[in-house]
Amino acid sequence: MNPPTPAIVTQGAVRALPRWALLLLCAAYMAAGFFGRDPWRNADMEAFGFMRALAQGHTDWLAPQLVGMAPDTDGLLPLWLGAWAIELLGTWLPAEYAARLPFVALLALTLAATWRGIYFLARGPAAQPVAFAFGGEAQPRDYARALADAGLLALLACLGLAQYSHETTSYLAQLACGALLFYAGCALPWRMAWPLLAAACGLAGLALAGAPSLAVLMGLGCAALAWATAGQHRLRVPAAAALLALTLAATLLAWALDLWRWRIVALQDAKEWHSLLRLFVWFCWPAWPLALWTLWRWRHQIASRTPQRHLLLPLWFALLAVAATLSTRPADRALLLGLPALAALAAFALPTLRRGIAALIDWFTLLFFSVSAIAIWIVWLAVQTGVPAKPAANVAKLAPGFAPSFSALAFAAALLATLAWCALVAWRAKRNRQVIWKSLVLPAGGAALSWLLLMTLWLPMLDYGRSFAPQMAGVRAALAGARGCVAGYGLSPAQAAAVLYYTGSDLRPVADLAQCDWLVTDINAHPGVGRWLAPGQWQQAASVARPTERDDRLLVLRRMPPADMAQAPQDARQAQQEPAPGLAPAPDEPAAQ
Repeated sequence: MNPPTPAIVTQGAVRALPRWALLLLCAAYMAAGFFGRDPWRNADMEAFGFMRALAQGHTDWLAPQLVGMAPDTDGLLPLWLGAWAIELLGTWLPAEYAARLPFVALLALTLAATWRGIYFLARGPAAQPVAFAFGGEAQPRDYARALADAGLLALLACLGLAQYSHETTSYLAQLACGALLFYAGCALPWRMAWPLLAAACGLAGLALAGAPSLAVLMGLGCAALAWATAGQHRLRVPAAAALLALTLAATLLAWALDLWRWRIVALQDAKEWHSLLRLFVWFCWPAWPLALWTLWRWRHQIASRTPQRHLLLPLWFALLAVAATLSTRPADRALLLGLPALAALAAFALPTLRRGIAALIDWFTLLFFSVSAIAIWIVWLAVQTGVPAKPAANVAKLAPGFAPSFSALAFAAALLATLAWCALVAWRAKRNRQVIWKSLVLPAGGAALSWLLLMTLWLPMLDYGRSFAPQMAGVRAALAGARGCVAGYGLSPAQAAAVLYYTGSDLRPVADLAQCDWLVTDINAHPGVGRWLAPGQWQQAASVARPTERDDRLLVLRRMPPADMAQAPQDARQAQQEPAPGLAPAPDEPAAQ
């Protein structure tokens, strides 16, 4: 027998969130950040470099390499998607924009799958609110739709979703595939065809995106719940068997492509545990406190002998993400996979949320995002006009050499978003206490507002600081007269991708140094480059720093002609910056800043 549900919801409380408003919010959130910028450091640029190499036929599709280096992540699926998009659309769109279009679709798929998954969870008999003696309780379909709207708002409100969901990396692919598998687990065994298709795509996608172990654990959890769930017993056996077969197929796929990797790290010291705690607090806000409230108020249902899929399934997905966060690196990107499940748990807190807690969430959200929006506008105004002077001076100090520009389109989008936020606050101030999703409207709207303002008003500054473009402009100038190939030493895959994309040079591994007259190396790697260079035969042509990080510096070296090698010990002048140890200083070129 099921324990009594703690949810008490009237029909008036499940009034639908207007579709146009929800779709507009999702569209604005998805569009901001994907376009109008260069690839960012480091994972974004690295992934784009491998996509270009695949699209141009310079590397193998099953074992991609860039200048002799394999990608830092094991996911093949995101690289394939970006490369296919470049092949199809690269003649009409810039390559970086074409590569991002599949990831816009992946983010949209994440939002849609999360909404549908929560909808099916809320349709279950154990998730329904208390039936009133004289009627008036929420109808199942309307109740499920209202909770799905609330869950989607909770997902959009999560602060950690913004940046990583707008990068062309394997982590967004893992998030989308995990959301597909979450939807499949929620919909089975009530439906079969579409959920099984989603499960197949999700399991295969997780394996190809570099998370085969999570795919297996999530698939096994979904199969177990499909077997043990109450409801349509006629479908539970075939649903569980199909999920097990698909999980086995994903396992074999990962094994055949050699995608299994051991990423478990040792237990961290106390300082890193404090860092992980801070990560959990801000990354999953505001979903995590609501999820904890759900676990407390629905604790009797969780502990009951009859499995409650609307609680156990999102709890299983969330626990897997937490375990991956604690045991693998990078921790923040591992936690990304748990956001749809945490949003589902947060949605089930709303039918039991007390008025005081809801008011506290509203006031905190209102103050936090309003102050953030005001700060963003003030800094933008200071950069454009010089007033106030202190923010403008801070930007000039943090980003030396940055030249502000005005975009009418970005300004209009930011202004409209700010006006929409004011209208949303005015609506919430009218004390619309009935609708169940009201407590998540301000968090979702505030998160979307802040992200949209950052990606419009601050985008030139962020692009200047986070992209390779300013640094590569100096490298390109130093290599302007270079002929033939350029060797690279000590470069990361992201740096190599940036040199290839921005300079258009024929970059090769350092093993091909004998064939090249130029060398690009990271300054932190130059002590080891000496074993590759013949003494007295190389000179420093330029030393190019990243404007926002002076210690991040690339050295451009060139092979000295025979005549210059004979004269270098006698008449070489001191360069403006100290050359790398063991290298002859450049007689003509100053150090690039």
